[in-house]
Amino acid sequence: MLASRIVIDLSPLRSSPGFRLVFAARVVSLFGISLTTVGVPWQVFEMTRSSLQVSIAAAVVGTTTFAGTLAGGVIADRFDRRTVILLSRGGATLVFTALAVNALLPTPQLWLIYVLVGINGATAVSQSALMAVTPAIVPRDQLAAAGALVALSTQIGAVVGPSVAGLLIAGPGLAVNFGLCALGSLITSTLLFFLPSLPPQGAPTARPLQSIAEGATFVAKHPVVRGVLLIDVAAMVFALPYVLFPQLAIEVFEAGPQAAGLLYTAPAVGAMVAALTSGWTSHVHHSGRVLVVAVLLYGAAIAGVGFAGSLPLALAFLAVAGACDMVSEVLRRALLAHCTPDHLQGRVSSVWLAQATVGPSAGGVEAGVASRLLGPGPAIAAGGAICVVATAALAATLAALRRVSLRADEWAAHPPEPAGVPERSPLEPEAEIEGAVDAPVEGALAGADTERASDHDDPGRR
Repeated sequence: MLASRIVIDLSPLRSSPGFRLVFAARVVSLFGISLTTVGVPWQVFEMTRSSLQVSIAAAVVGTTTFAGTLAGGVIADRFDRRTVILLSRGGATLVFTALAVNALLPTPQLWLIYVLVGINGATAVSQSALMAVTPAIVPRDQLAAAGALVALSTQIGAVVGPSVAGLLIAGPGLAVNFGLCALGSLITSTLLFFLPSLPPQGAPTARPLQSIAEGATFVAKHPVVRGVLLIDVAAMVFALPYVLFPQLAIEVFEAGPQAAGLLYTAPAVGAMVAALTSGWTSHVHHSGRVLVVAVLLYGAAIAGVGFAGSLPLALAFLAVAGACDMVSEVLRRALLAHCTPDHLQGRVSSVWLAQATVGPSAGGVEAGVASRLLGPGPAIAAGGAICVVATAALAATLAALRRVSLRADEWAAHPPEPAGVPERSPLEPEAEIEGAVDAPVEGALAGADTERASDHDDPGRR
């Protein structure tokens, strides 16, 4: 039926108790994190009245997250991923608690905010481990569906969180906002505690730096993986205007924290609608081409935000941008999992996550400087336009990305049928998970030197 090809595919939730745990944990975690996404920029801007200072805070997070994700890729391919995830989430809980305490001080300390968000960025060591979980616990033919559900879990929290943050900041205050974030992190850790042990199979014997280099070399040589990540950079560096939202709300729309919360919420609303209607992404023939078109439309929508003369119009453009971003994320995630050998999943995930952190941080600094020179509206419009031009130029040179399809085996790094990974879930005590530890694969790089892929990973993601 047509509806079944459009509505989001829930097969991974039905078939994998472990994936249900990860999904639930992400919803709770990302709701809490979205409170901080509004709270920290608002607090910094309120204290300094400078979007540049907000962008500096974003750069601090980006720097430490970059280091954390690169290290996390190696750690995820060497140690039990469940342990890595739990330790990292525990550290994040302490950071959010400290942010709440700082907000309670008669004079909150700006330097302490920078230190705490920097430490929180370092807890990104768990993101690669969590991202590497999904390809191992769901069947290969459900990767796009799992990617859509993972992306949906992000938006469920992101839709509600920023608006709630705006109300909390305007009402009980920042301390309560950060306190709820700490509570969400604690609940997340509790849910993930019930995952089974998830040690990587065939952990690499190379030194850590050599392991990182192996992952980076794969990314650089694989034409599809390289193309997917380059297209992502174009959007992240030039067209992520989130650091300007507090200034946009106050100076352009003459509103308060509630309006800032709506600006952060609007992309998530559009993304959620796109996720709920993402069933078609599993059936599309030209996955790479659709990815490129989605990023082009995203850049155009962001440019529209810069030209919007009213808050409702800006929210509408942001919702469209969020929907396009969701489509690109679903396909990006699925293509990376489709093309990457299992023994490299952690490290390739870490490269993606590292660039997904550095890109927005660099873009935040660029947006802050541009806003200072041009004002927030023109800065956002210029960033969206540059994103469109850069994406079109990259797509013209990335023939492999234009040809790749999730429905073809040409670039597939794994056999289609996964083996089983037994695990128990508190949501289904007697159930066993049908997992996906893939069989050995040789020749991971098409057209490049073949490399042994007989060692594999296990589960997850952000």
